[in-house]
Amino acid sequence: MEPFSKIRSVATPLDKVNVDTDQIVPKQFLKLVQKTGFGQYLFYDWRYGTDGAPRKDFVLNDPAFRGSKILLAGNNFGCGSSREHAVWALLDFGFRAVISTSFADIFYNNCFKNGILPVRVDEKTLRMLFENRSEVEIDLEAQTVTSGEISAHFEIESHWKKVLLEGLDDIAATLRHGEEISRYENLHKDCDPRAS
Repeated sequence: MEPFSKIRSVATPLDKVNVDTDQIVPKQFLKLVQKTGFGQYLFYDWRYGTDGAPRKDFVLNDPAFRGSKILLAGNNFGCGSSREHAVWALLDFGFRAVISTSFADIFYNNCFKNGILPVRVDEKTLRMLFENRSEVEIDLEAQTVTSGEISAHFEIESHWKKVLLEGLDDIAATLRHGEEISRYENLHKDCDPRAS
């Protein structure tokens, strides 16, 4: 997983509340067996018409936001089913952070496990970010979001902060304790009921 420390980018404004995981990546595209390739399906039903042509009025199709690494989203982002594919689609599309006032719990945790920083800010700050078209900077170490005159602090659990700063997925985090795991297994190998 790629470490996260600080990013600066134009922010893509998706001013919708209760965006669920089926809207983020519709169920008909969940057939891939790897984590990559889902970006093309991100917000598919909103990005494309029934004829498959891009909708000019949808923000992800606006050239002004091409290459954006930060998504601004309304309240309760990532609700619905627990599919991890929603986070994979955001990451594969190029987003490294999502700013909202609130996230569904499972989606929130899936973000950290896949290298996306979910930032919770208050409603006033989020409204200001939606209205301000300046680039946004997110500094994970300092736990700040800044854009023009806007500056806000955000909270993050120390475990998740470390995971992102060091680019650790679950396996990499476990392997950091390899010596202790081996020591424990050696101490208890005679106690394993499967050995008899």
